This record gives sequence, C-alpha cells and structure tokens, in this order.
Amino acid sequence: MQRIMLIEDDAVIARTLEQQFVLWGFDVFVATNYATMLPDFLKFSPQLVILDIMLPMHNGYFFCHEIRKVSKVPIIFISSASNNFNILMAIDKGGDDFIAKPFDIEILHAKVNAVLRRAYDYQVQSHVISTADCTLDLAESVIISAGQRLDLTKTEIKIMQMLMENRGQFVERELLMTRLWQSDCFVDENTLSVYIARLRKKLELVQLQDYIETKMKCVQLLIDKS
Repeated sequence: MQRIMLIEDDAVIARTLEQQFVLWGFDVFVATNYATMLPDFLKFSPQLVILDIMLPMHNGYFFCHEIRKVSKVPIIFISSASNNFNILMAIDKGGDDFIAKPFDIEILHAKVNAVLRRAYDYQVQSHVISTADCTLDLAESVIISAGQRLDLTKTEIKIMQMLMENRGQFVERELLMTRLWQSDCFVDENTLSVYIARLRKKLELVQLQDYIETKMKCVQLLIDKS
C-alpha cells in the first residue's frame, strides 16, 4: 500500500481528499501539527506528498524546501493561487506537479498515479521479483503472499532472490553459498541448511508451505503451485 502525506489546512478539503485516497487504496497521513511537519514526514516516510501553498506558520514552499533537504519524494502542489508566478515557484522549489483548485477529483487521481509511475516504476522493475505465488521486494526486504507481508533477514532475502531468479530449476547449494559469501554472509554447508530450514518455517506464515525443495546438493522453488 503506497503512502501519501497530505498537507492541507482546509479541514473539509483534507477530509474529502483523505477519504478519496483511502478508497483508491492509499495509506494516508493528514498533517495537522505544522511545528512537527518534518519529523512527521520522516516517521511516516510517504511515497508522495500533496502540499498546499497557503499554510499556517510557513507556506508550502518552505515545507517543500525542508523536505527536499532530506528526500527526493515526489511532491504535488495544490492551490487556488494558480497564477504563473506560483506555478513557477512550486516547480523551482522542488515540486513535481501543480494542480489548481478547484480541481476534478479524477484528474487528481490520474496525476497522482502518473507521478508515482514516473518516480517508482524503474525501481519496481529493479527491486521486485514476482511469481504467481508471491512477490519479493528487495528494497523493503519483504516477501508478499496471500495479501500478507513477511519481513526477511538480509541472508534470507539473498537466498530467495537467487532461487526466484532461477525459478523452475535447481540451484546448487555451492552457488548459493558463493552468492552469500560475496555479500559478506560467510556460511558453510551446515549453516546454509539452518538458514533454509528457518526460511521454510517463515514462508509457512504466508501460506507458502513446502515452497522450497531440496534434492541432494541442490535447492529450488516449487513455483506456481496452483
């Protein structure tokens, strides 16, 4: 679920947008304490920020500038002050798009999706490996199956990555150990067996029972079991 931080001081607009984003499947944090804006941003770690210009304490340009000191997260400005000066200021301060109020809610939805695609599609291609049974997110160190997310250790991620990259065929245990050595995870034959046994137990928590098969000196995934 992608996270959106909404910085809008009009309570009616904020509540309406929050409800819409939730309906669209987003996790939403509505900022209400402008004195703790940056700490709240860092804690929530959103994939997108929706930011008004006219705000209490500081304007949206200030908050955009503060966010840009610590993050490249996409930022969409929304404002009724939609003259050329404000649009240029928003982009100059680090904004990725500008939507003038009042706006059509479906236009906002389309622009949000477009900005997210531009910002993250290339990362998804690089950091996500999927089969019909599950998705391995290398960036988040999680495996997702049956609607559940399971945290994996660095070593478990490396094992799953190699097995999923070679799905449908056995991988020699020696090759697995070599991959782990290259990532500073020094393991021997017995240690690898322990890691695989622990990984099997973890996968059962997300309905991936008997997902890993071992045979002699090799290991493979039993993919697409359905």
